[in-house]
Amino acid sequence: QVQLMESGGGSVQPGGSLRLSCAASGETFRIYTVAWYRQTPGNQRELVAAIIPSGDFTDYADSVKGRFTIFFNSATQTVDLQMNSLKAEDGGVYYCNAHECWPLTGCPELTSWDQGTRVIVSS
Repeated sequence: QVQLMESGGGSVQPGGSLRLSCAASGETFRIYTVAWYRQTPGNQRELVAAIIPSGDFTDYADSVKGRFTIFFNSATQTVDLQMNSLKAEDGGVYYCNAHECWPLTGCPELTSWDQGTRVIVSS
């Protein structure tokens, strides 16, 4: 099994920055893609960014392009999501998950969804 743990959420003013981290353990050899998702009250969980670490491939939701960067942090061995120029609508609970394939349509998650990490963007 694969275990994932998110960290780095918090509260920030509009225009500010936050970095989220996703640490994987267990059967990490099964991981091909790591993705960050976001869910806000009353809405479905949406894909924010994804990375194929071995292929240096990334993908972003249109709403975060140019502001968010997903990358593999070799120093911490985590998949980080650097979020800059945050907007109120970026707030929500952020989750990371891993997949054995790409694209993610029809590619199930390797772990169950946990509590995620909350991001609040407010003045």
